[in-house]
Amino acid sequence: MQNNENKNLINRPPVVVILGHVDAGKTSLLLAIRNLQFTGAKPGGVITQHIGAYQVGVGNPPSPKAADGRRKITFIDTPGHEAFSAMRARGAKVADVAILVVDGVSGVQPQTKEAISHIKDAKIPFIVAINKTDNPQANPEKIKQVLMKEDVLVESLGGKIPSVNVSAKTGQGINELLELIQLVGEITNLKGDISKPAEGVVIESYLDPQRGPVATVIVSDGTLKIGDILGTFSTFGKVKNLENFLRSPIEQALPSDPVVIIGLPETPKVGEIFKVFSDTEQAKSYLKTQEKKEIWNPEIKEGQKVLNLILKSDVVGSIEAIYEVLKEIPQEKVILNIIKSEAGEINESDVKLARSTRAAIFGFRTKANPVAKQMAERDKIKILTFDVIYDLVEGVRKSMERILSPESVRLDLGKVKVLALFLDEKNRQIVGGRVVFGEVKKGAQIEVLRNDEAVGKGRIISLQKNKRDAERVAKGEECGILYEGDIKIETGDLLGIYTEEKQKGEL
Repeated sequence: MQNNENKNLINRPPVVVILGHVDAGKTSLLLAIRNLQFTGAKPGGVITQHIGAYQVGVGNPPSPKAADGRRKITFIDTPGHEAFSAMRARGAKVADVAILVVDGVSGVQPQTKEAISHIKDAKIPFIVAINKTDNPQANPEKIKQVLMKEDVLVESLGGKIPSVNVSAKTGQGINELLELIQLVGEITNLKGDISKPAEGVVIESYLDPQRGPVATVIVSDGTLKIGDILGTFSTFGKVKNLENFLRSPIEQALPSDPVVIIGLPETPKVGEIFKVFSDTEQAKSYLKTQEKKEIWNPEIKEGQKVLNLILKSDVVGSIEAIYEVLKEIPQEKVILNIIKSEAGEINESDVKLARSTRAAIFGFRTKANPVAKQMAERDKIKILTFDVIYDLVEGVRKSMERILSPESVRLDLGKVKVLALFLDEKNRQIVGGRVVFGEVKKGAQIEVLRNDEAVGKGRIISLQKNKRDAERVAKGEECGILYEGDIKIETGDLLGIYTEEKQKGEL
């Protein structure tokens, strides 16, 4: 980085990621921020397709076309902290500021704690946004106290972390949140050198049927222009067209700008760092020095149980986000083998592949076309679709557990001291005894203990108390037991009474 006196250095807008629990209102908050920028017109009429990022202006009235870079903010609109992790896993510095969204009613949830961990690992400043404060049941002060236990001390309680009460529903606190983001950005003194060749991070990519590979990137430094030779470790090519977050054509993009790139020969992976090169030879030379790794390549040994999975999603970035969470599923008992993953609708070729490989098809924010549906129903191929990553992952986990054989679990009920022997024929006996621990139940299993050692097993055919049939006999009471088993019971033996239950296998 050149010194701050360089005339090519400019103040760049902060890049922001929003993290939090799945139901805390992250998407609603992003939508509320976006709506604020287009008063009088529906933003859906302007932004026709999700690109993974957008830029807003801070001011009164706010303007997305603000000329002063210090008065703009770039938001990464991804599937949450899963995608944030996927980017960071590839060494990319994704964001300058994080917003931790906490539900003002339900408070700190498991994913809230996970988001806090991600933010701290990224070592970036963050702001706490307590959402849904329009709800009468919201209790922001209590939530701040709970956050203290997670080592998050907000300014109003004497800490250094800014916080703001917001409502995505009413718009309360949104402007204040934007000003706070701007302030944090100014304190961190974010700069960009517009004279350098551009570099940055891929945050989204997909294959467009008409336009080919499309990638959304955020420029971290330098100036990106049409005609530049751009490369990541998986692909490189000439930038044929550039679009801003409104999908309008542009000639160049500056530091912190989200921009759509058209012209690469292949879709790059989310989280890859891109660079601009002087020519194709330099790009090829750079790519040869980069280590290419398969993102999903399990080692499957003979005899291991395997779940074959075909994964389809709305965009490539979602797949990479899902991968990061799927990696957390234990695979000691069942291996998860993703045989195909790509963006797009579930089609006939997916069903054919599932049939030949005995795979399940899981879709994320995508659907099966009518022909694929009919084929799947006919061939009894399982197709499941989800709109929330954690629901999809839980579906995968359950599918893996169904492959496991049920496990027998022993439940100890009680113990009986044998006091007398009555009937003795073949493998059956009638014995009398006293319940010294727990209880005895009709139909339960028996383990015969002699001198503290197990010598045989059997079961209770019938049970009596006071010479009458009984379903159960409690501690301290005497009982008669019709026993059937593989060993003869003797006076003084201790009978361990238990049941066995079949439970589904767990990973």
